[in-house]
Amino acid sequence: MSSDGRAVVLLVEDDEDHAELVSRALVGIPPPARVVHVRDGAGALAYLQHRVPWQDVGSHPPPGLILLDLRLPRQDGVEVLARIREVAGMTEVPAVILTTSEAERDIVRARECKAVAYAVKPVGHEAFRSLLQELVTRWLSPPQEPARA
Repeated sequence: MSSDGRAVVLLVEDDEDHAELVSRALVGIPPPARVVHVRDGAGALAYLQHRVPWQDVGSHPPPGLILLDLRLPRQDGVEVLARIREVAGMTEVPAVILTTSEAERDIVRARECKAVAYAVKPVGHEAFRSLLQELVTRWLSPPQEPARA
């Protein structure tokens, strides 16, 4: 949780246009989230391990959700996720592979690295926003107390 009370979403996406779409789509979706965008696996690990330029833990808290593109430079999203899972405190943080690939082998690999979801990016803006709303609501919202009779 960031100092302003918003949950942090770590977005690992090399395409600036796609990153902008994700950031815009998350505006107004509860719970409020601050998107931290990095372009590759090295950037994600630097953020999570509080390396330059992310060394101030107070300003750069751990994410409540990680959104990973599958097609990243140097290492794909699943390889990055495997490395993220090795970082102290990151084994249980929900991570979603967000991609255009519907290949079964990619889905299987994502599950093996403990991705909580594998989401294929829809083409339309509204469908994309709905998908992100579903993911954020599911993985960032605090658990609801059971109703008492």
